[in-house]
Amino acid sequence: MNVTHQNNDALTATLTVKVDKADYDLKVEQSLKDIRKKAVIKGFRPGHAPASLINKMYRKSAIVEEVNKLVSESISNYIFEQKINILGEPLPSEKQEGIDWDEQKDFEFLFDMALAPEFETKLSKRDKVPYFTIKVDEKMRDSYIESISGRYGSYQIAKKSDGESLLKATLTELNADESPKEDGHTVEDGLVSVMLVADDAEKAKLTGAKVGDVMVLDVTKAFPNETDRAALLNTAKEHLADFEPLFQATITEVKHYKKAEINQELFDKIYGEGVVTTTEEFHNKVDEDIKMNLKGDSERKFYMDVRNKLIEKFGIELPKDFLVRWLVAINEGKFTAEQVEKDYPHFENDLKWQLIRDKIAGEQEFKVAEQELVSIAKGYIANQMMQYGMGQLPEEFIEKYANDLLTKDEERRKLAERVIENKVIEWLKETIKLDEKEVDFEKFKDLVSEQQ
Repeated sequence: MNVTHQNNDALTATLTVKVDKADYDLKVEQSLKDIRKKAVIKGFRPGHAPASLINKMYRKSAIVEEVNKLVSESISNYIFEQKINILGEPLPSEKQEGIDWDEQKDFEFLFDMALAPEFETKLSKRDKVPYFTIKVDEKMRDSYIESISGRYGSYQIAKKSDGESLLKATLTELNADESPKEDGHTVEDGLVSVMLVADDAEKAKLTGAKVGDVMVLDVTKAFPNETDRAALLNTAKEHLADFEPLFQATITEVKHYKKAEINQELFDKIYGEGVVTTTEEFHNKVDEDIKMNLKGDSERKFYMDVRNKLIEKFGIELPKDFLVRWLVAINEGKFTAEQVEKDYPHFENDLKWQLIRDKIAGEQEFKVAEQELVSIAKGYIANQMMQYGMGQLPEEFIEKYANDLLTKDEERRKLAERVIENKVIEWLKETIKLDEKEVDFEKFKDLVSEQQ
């Protein structure tokens, strides 16, 4: 077995693997013996077919399998031992001559390799990247306060319903002719949100309703969503088909949702008793909260700006032809060469940034501690749960799911990359100059849109 490589240029090389008969012969013989033990061939007892017959039937496939296995192992070992930093994986060379598995005893295989480019990451305060913060204006503050007022509001008794009222009603199942159904279904204190009624005609019946009003509702039209309808009728979804669509609704309570007033009671609810005592202090707190919420937007914008800045500054060259071939090969059947070519610029920039990130991380000797992995996994789980409306889960629940996530190798790798990337970004903030700029929200949105 002999493995060598020859650089074609700074970014590509040809790997040559020579396999002699002596390299694979013993493995093939052992493979044929193993096959013979398990072979079930008509006319012979299992495991007792003649060795000559097994040889005739399976030698070629055994040679192909053992040689390919040897080639794969030798390539991996050679790249590791020679410390060759490659992009992607070696591909069979386009210069490879055909193999005659019937006649050849010795083989030579050629592979194309892409070499990771060499570049320096010299950075200083002379390198400047904008860092945009979003100015909190009165319009933004008012919108935020309106949202707070809505979140801390409550339903209160009212005389007459409107399009957003919550009604309590006794619901009685009816026949198609609107007569009471014998042994029909009855719901005491059924809750009806007028806002959630899907059908305009049914919603009109409920709008303007007062306590004591009686009306006939088609619950199937009003609540076509089976989950909502089952909740209204206090039953399981699988039982909905047992009921008639018409129900008599007798209104027993009408409530309007009233937003919280901006007063001391609200301040105490949000920030704790006596922490905020004036409208000015409340506005300052709101502004701080808005800035905190918008920090993520600023960070994402900075990430893209510094990424683009360094990709441009370092001018990394990549072997496009090889990488297109490799992407087509690893996505066999999923994408054509034309499709890969079209999306290649995005892949190229992602790969360039990955090379820059990893080089900085290596030079700065950034490591990933287990606790850092647990912490970022917990944040990931918490965010996922919030998207499902489960934002107040116990800490032990989040930690359990985070630890479960870290048992999956691919997820663990992705999270480790995020830890490293975060460290690189923080290092960049300390190393280069941040050109801090405050802009209004509309301007910020325009900047992000232009970048995308």
